[in-house]
Amino acid sequence: MAFLLLFKSLILSQLLLLLLVSAHDGKCPPSFECGYLGQISFPFTITQRQDCGVLAIHGCDLKDPTAPKTIQLSNTTTTTTRFPIVTSVDSKTITIADDVLRKNLLSKSCKTFNNYTLPPTSPLASFYIKYNITMFRCNHSLTLTIPKFYNYSNCSDYNIYYYIPLNTAKAPGFKLPSSLAPCSTIQLPVRDQSTSDPFDFLSPQVLIQVELSDDCHKCHRSQRGQCQLNNEGKFYCWKAVTATLVLLVGMLCYTRWKKQSSNRQRIDAFLKRHEPLPTRRYSYSEIKKATNSFGNKLGQGGFGSVYKGQSKDGLYVAVKVLTELKDDGEEFINEVASITKTCHVNIVILLGFCFEGSKRALVYEFMSNGSLEKFIFEENDQIADRQLDCKTLYHIAIGVAQGLEYLHKGCNTRILHFDIKPHNILLDENFSPKISDFGLAKICTRKESAVSIFGARGTAGYIAPEVFSRNFGAVSHKSDVYSYGMMVLEMVGRRKNINAQVDRSSEIYFPHWIYNRLESNQELGLRNIRNESDDEKMRKMTIVGLWCIQTDPSTRPAISKVVEMLEGSVELLQIPPKPFMSSPSTSPVHLSCETL
Repeated sequence: MAFLLLFKSLILSQLLLLLLVSAHDGKCPPSFECGYLGQISFPFTITQRQDCGVLAIHGCDLKDPTAPKTIQLSNTTTTTTRFPIVTSVDSKTITIADDVLRKNLLSKSCKTFNNYTLPPTSPLASFYIKYNITMFRCNHSLTLTIPKFYNYSNCSDYNIYYYIPLNTAKAPGFKLPSSLAPCSTIQLPVRDQSTSDPFDFLSPQVLIQVELSDDCHKCHRSQRGQCQLNNEGKFYCWKAVTATLVLLVGMLCYTRWKKQSSNRQRIDAFLKRHEPLPTRRYSYSEIKKATNSFGNKLGQGGFGSVYKGQSKDGLYVAVKVLTELKDDGEEFINEVASITKTCHVNIVILLGFCFEGSKRALVYEFMSNGSLEKFIFEENDQIADRQLDCKTLYHIAIGVAQGLEYLHKGCNTRILHFDIKPHNILLDENFSPKISDFGLAKICTRKESAVSIFGARGTAGYIAPEVFSRNFGAVSHKSDVYSYGMMVLEMVGRRKNINAQVDRSSEIYFPHWIYNRLESNQELGLRNIRNESDDEKMRKMTIVGLWCIQTDPSTRPAISKVVEMLEGSVELLQIPPKPFMSSPSTSPVHLSCETL
């Protein structure tokens, strides 16, 4: 039977690839002619053959030799950044002449000190300024004396601080002074000369380095394929059919079958090792019957889908069906192992699970009000029955903190969640919160205080800085505190802290906005504050949220301290330093426990 399925997979794969080949010859020339830029080659390509590269140059076919060329990220489903006035391309470097920056430098305008806009990172490539300087824009209200730092003080609202040598990343022994934490950071292109005047060492000629993703580089160099994005914006490597394709596809099918078999053995071993588990094991037919053949879908995520169901005793349940195992089934194992160790009013209850062949499902108690995100974001706030008052939001914030406190300190083992966000906070009929989705959780002993990182996984906007770079500190339970703080600020603002749908030049980072109002003792200016009690609750949540998102993990309070601060008096709370940076947009993280 297994051999028959393998053979069918092989035939279907062959037919699919043959159809692709018939639609395109799959051959790309080694280079293209592009006007005054001369011969261009991968990762650059021309507009007519965007499949042959990552960056398409527009205007190569224009007859006017003075017409400027523009470069656009190709093969992408999202809005992209164009570079005007491209003067040269060389290997993986784009050189552009920025006329706006040139005029600002000549006029010594403070408009110079804005972050330089680069294209967004995609599954194909990322970008950075090859010769750059990191500068710090600080309010005049800050009195700073920093050895070895220069400053420019002729701007009306702020001072600019910078370090010589220009590239701080290459300066031996360089350490960022903590006094610069309240300042904003900007990156700008520089010339190769020694001077302390920013209008002399900053350059209107910008060299932008293109870094291909590992997948794209491997596809182009090793597999001789073409880097492509599918309709969902996900990477795939397109290759023409060769004489060995049948064998290759057969090997891939066999490898996948072998991996799935290994996954099943791994999960079987885990379940056997932990028997008897304090939860019920369902058959797939029971799951199907309980959900009325998956007829009532509640939601969907990267893991799969959630359906409403009903057990034999009439109890409503939520059934989470995993569509595909990732990381050798780690998410499934994590969720079962983590949540069966918990028992707390603010942790969702796992009633059972299904592991049958390739079928995976988790059966949870049903939460009638769904997830918190449905009640706090702008797109939902026009619906009357989805507007939560300040008192309810405040009690939700305390409940989630108490649930996290239990995970960090109340169990025999320490459980780090690593995916706290509004989508993973479920609300019962009384709007009491319960933490859910333990797919990324890690179980550590009480003595283990840090975790090490083996890749990338998570939710952009909620991931702590140390998850991306150990320069910010060790990854630990304080990383959950950071995610919690970002979520609380979204509850206060009733909006996403960063709106990914707006142009980054017009983006307003909510934690900075609310901090400035707190610092100047202004009214918070938030919606749905009806009285002094509401204002006090939102002010407490704001101050606590800002403490939780401090860049340095050691500065953040432990979650038990967070509970104490929320339940205490607002007059006893000190305003924290201004958040130094927004949460990086990147990608997911795999974690494992490690003793410091």
